[in-house]
Amino acid sequence: MAQFVFETDLHGLLKLDTPIPNAPPARWQRKAKESGDPGPSPAAIVSPMKPINRSHSSSKTPSRTPGKSGSKIQNTPTKAGGDRYIPNRSTMQMDMANFLLTKENDPAEESPTKKEQQKAWAVNLNGFDIEEAKILRLSGKPQNAPEGYQNNLKVLYSQKMTPGSSRKNGRYISSMPDRILDAPEIRNDYYLNLIDWSSQNFLAVALDNSVYLWNHTTGEIIQLLQMEHPDDYISSVSWIKEGNYLAVGTSNAEVQLWDIQQQKRLRNMTSHSSRVGSLSWNSYILSSGARTGHIHHHDVRVAEHHVATLAGHTQEVCGLKWSLDGRYLASGGNDNLVNIWPCTQGDSGDFAPVQTFTQHQGAVKAVAWCPWQSNVLATGGGTSDRHIRIWNVCSGTCLSAVDAHSQVCSILWSTNYKEFISGHGFAQNQLVIWKYPTMAKVTELRGHTARVLNLTMSPDGATVASAAADETLRLWRCFEMDPIKKKEKEKANSAKSSIIHQGIR
Repeated sequence: MAQFVFETDLHGLLKLDTPIPNAPPARWQRKAKESGDPGPSPAAIVSPMKPINRSHSSSKTPSRTPGKSGSKIQNTPTKAGGDRYIPNRSTMQMDMANFLLTKENDPAEESPTKKEQQKAWAVNLNGFDIEEAKILRLSGKPQNAPEGYQNNLKVLYSQKMTPGSSRKNGRYISSMPDRILDAPEIRNDYYLNLIDWSSQNFLAVALDNSVYLWNHTTGEIIQLLQMEHPDDYISSVSWIKEGNYLAVGTSNAEVQLWDIQQQKRLRNMTSHSSRVGSLSWNSYILSSGARTGHIHHHDVRVAEHHVATLAGHTQEVCGLKWSLDGRYLASGGNDNLVNIWPCTQGDSGDFAPVQTFTQHQGAVKAVAWCPWQSNVLATGGGTSDRHIRIWNVCSGTCLSAVDAHSQVCSILWSTNYKEFISGHGFAQNQLVIWKYPTMAKVTELRGHTARVLNLTMSPDGATVASAAADETLRLWRCFEMDPIKKKEKEKANSAKSSIIHQGIR
């Protein structure tokens, strides 16, 4: 840096004068000492803290150093690489600098309209106002970047982590059941479907020759029915979508229809010749699968209820489920087949499956339709197969398959997450939650000491009930939603229902 000398004028004021000649460079001083030359005298080196009398001449010729003869003049070294830089004032734009300094102190000349226009341009180009998003500041805590701001230049400390690089914390899933209920005398039969949860929050459980209803809201238990003959037993139960009627299949080939509010049997439909192990509703059509391998459609509104027969299995139908849109019926049997049936008859007047899947090597009891993809079906095989397969029923292709390493007894899709849960038998007797479509395991729920027979889900989709051969029912809160997302979902559903009501009016 250049050294400057302050001089005293006639009024005793200090003012900045031109730079004094440079002192010899440090390297020159070192060389002089090595050669024995004492170098310049101390008087030749001017201290910046001491005023010196100099003439007010405007000449640029270096002044004489006091205490030296007139022949010796100290000039600024011309050798490149000196220690200090002395600016040349003749090349400086002093007028321009003075103008800029005075302009900073003047009030802003920009009109409010021009400021608003510049702000609008900034918002359109960057997505936010730059003046409100300055990161570097002279004082105070630096601000965070605006939400969603992405810097393509990857400047350090100018933005938060991108959404892709930030790790999302997984939700907490309790490994313990929320509640355990006794289920004495539940039949340990792989081919039966003994529990179902209604939209009105009633859990129906078939215990040998009786059906009990458990009110999840109040905890009240009601015995709905009991078979007259002690050798007969309940082989399947299924709620209608509205939750006010319960269909019951029995070992003596009957299909009964019960009114829950009046606790009264409305109909007793007989068309099968063997036990009815599976039931599924599609509006007013009730489909029932029997041990003979036949599936019957019942129109519960008319006296002649038996309206169609589906003959596509050679052994007992143990899995039966209508798709949510009512277009297809999926059936799984002890013959290792999965059939996809249409909702309407063909040109010949007979029902024929539109797809038949033969990849399973064991009985297929677990069948479940994806709630957000109407043409996607999940199926699970028995002990000799142990695989879960995902199908596209329109193209007939297997989208994915995973080895569950144990008997697959039941599958349920979550309505709150892109996941599904499976219940298993030998050897772990556990429940497994799977991520879809990656088929990665989310967690395993253990607690049953015998194979899981059936699974069913609460109306809000948060709780799964599992019935097992250890004569217990366990309730797992494995799909509980975040409160904020739950409110958003309820708001969306209410808006959807209001639109439907407006359309009906």
